[in-house]
Amino acid sequence: MKKMKSLFVAIVLFVGATSFVNAQSKVAHIDTATLVESMPDYKAAQGQLEKVQKTYDTEIKAMAKELDTKIQQYDREAETKTQEENQKRVEEVQTMQNNIGQYRQQALQDLDKKREDIFKPILDKARTAIQKVARAQGFQYVLDSTTGSGVILADGKDLMADVKKELGM
Repeated sequence: MKKMKSLFVAIVLFVGATSFVNAQSKVAHIDTATLVESMPDYKAAQGQLEKVQKTYDTEIKAMAKELDTKIQQYDREAETKTQEENQKRVEEVQTMQNNIGQYRQQALQDLDKKREDIFKPILDKARTAIQKVARAQGFQYVLDSTTGSGVILADGKDLMADVKKELGM
């Protein structure tokens, strides 16, 4: 009877250990930043975003150049103008500087919104492919092994090649 009890305990421990090993094999990892950056859609989106950013940069530079021109003109003419006219000119310059600052802030907000709008479908596509591949291969968890994501060791299954294949890359 004692041998039977010992055999039963041994079987339970063996089954438990086997289950633990199987549970560990249900975890995979992928560097999502590298995946997304290698997608053709990402490169096209990056080009779109850079084009919008250059447009804003050009407009801000034009506004700054106009401001500089006005400041130089007002400096040259300051001695020939009355105190009241010079004060109005100072206020005009300050208003222009404020407008440039506000435009710059609005441009940054617009760029952030545009970035989010452009990259969200790409990230969703990558996430969907990762989930599809992971489920097909029986993984319950997929960790993001992007540098700085908190994963310290990623020796398990890397899904990068399989997900790229799913995406047709």
